[in-house]
Amino acid sequence: MRFASLASGSRGNALLVEFGDTLLMIDCGLTLRDVEERLGALGRCPADVAGVLVTHEHHDHLRGVAPFARRHDVPVWMTPGTARAADGFGEVNVLSSHRPFRIGGIAVEPFPVPHDAREPCQFVLRAGGRRLGVLTDTGHVTLHIRERLSRCHALALECNHDAEELARSSYPPSVKMRVASPYGHLNNAQAAALVESCVHAELQWVVAMHVSERNNSPERVRGALAPALDPARIPLHVAEQDRVSGWLEIA
Repeated sequence: MRFASLASGSRGNALLVEFGDTLLMIDCGLTLRDVEERLGALGRCPADVAGVLVTHEHHDHLRGVAPFARRHDVPVWMTPGTARAADGFGEVNVLSSHRPFRIGGIAVEPFPVPHDAREPCQFVLRAGGRRLGVLTDTGHVTLHIRERLSRCHALALECNHDAEELARSSYPPSVKMRVASPYGHLNNAQAAALVESCVHAELQWVVAMHVSERNNSPERVRGALAPALDPARIPLHVAEQDRVSGWLEIA
């Protein structure tokens, strides 16, 4: 199994996961043109995508889903709450946050997360004896989240903001409160604590996702997460807003 970030940040998110001849996309917060171009940069085309999994209805995750799905006839999965919040979206496959299912060669294990959306979820993807845990857009780490991610061979985790940078930022107080709330976004310290609790002998990758361009930096993320990792054994990759990551292999 392998995975790649097409984009990650407040201006748009999309993640690819591939095993054998099954290629899935998690979220599509990009324009149709951008997602098509970035698929091409990874040697893939829209016809290769077997399905889109939607975590929640916020614009930076949902923006391009309908245009992409309609133009290329790609099925979409989301929770009932997300489907209601994305009113007028069209026909979708409804998933339960507590019930695994399969798309081609990849088993999809959704799980609920605390975020200020209608019925948000995140995913563990399982194939070939390997597990990829994906967690963005959550305000705090629950025991259930920790349990779902504890046995993964790769983790794509939100490191949205540095708490001190957010406090000093020019954001209005209401926005600062939302981002830092238990239903907002994970800060670097929260992400580091989660990583530390999930490190095990078979963990191969940690990818920092949804890094704020205004209230964080790759250097702060690395400084926060590095103490929880053995950099020589577990690479830390910081996903970018405007650049694809390249394929990351889970051996």
